[in-house]
Amino acid sequence: MKFFVINGPNLNLLGLRDPKLYGKDTLLDIEEWLNEHQKTEGHSFLWFQSNHEGEIIDHIHKSIDNAKGIIINPGAFTHYSYAIRDAIASVNIPTVEVHLSDIHSREDFRKKSVIKDVCIAQYFGLKKLSYLKGFKKLINTLI
Repeated sequence: MKFFVINGPNLNLLGLRDPKLYGKDTLLDIEEWLNEHQKTEGHSFLWFQSNHEGEIIDHIHKSIDNAKGIIINPGAFTHYSYAIRDAIASVNIPTVEVHLSDIHSREDFRKKSVIKDVCIAQYFGLKKLSYLKGFKKLINTLI
């Protein structure tokens, strides 16, 4: 099965950006790790990252007829992007929201996700393992 993995703003700076909070892995490190993980064997991932809301929405739209599920780390868009929320709801594809850090133990504005309610699950605070947990949830939902 094919899955889209969509990453939002500033995730292109992983490895440089506050490693104590986000970990030392770059986005490419996480991509390679998940692609090669034994639990993802037989599945493929199309990875995408953008700092632009509209490009993320366009990519969500491209998932129609091209993906069985979506793993999305919306970054700061988590807290206010009703447009990304509407795109996820519109494509009707199982979607999991993931975050590297524990968004519930950070600043107050980060504790609210406008994306969460249109996703089948949310994983946070597990660094790159959040992506693997999201994948496992998608697989369990689809079988």
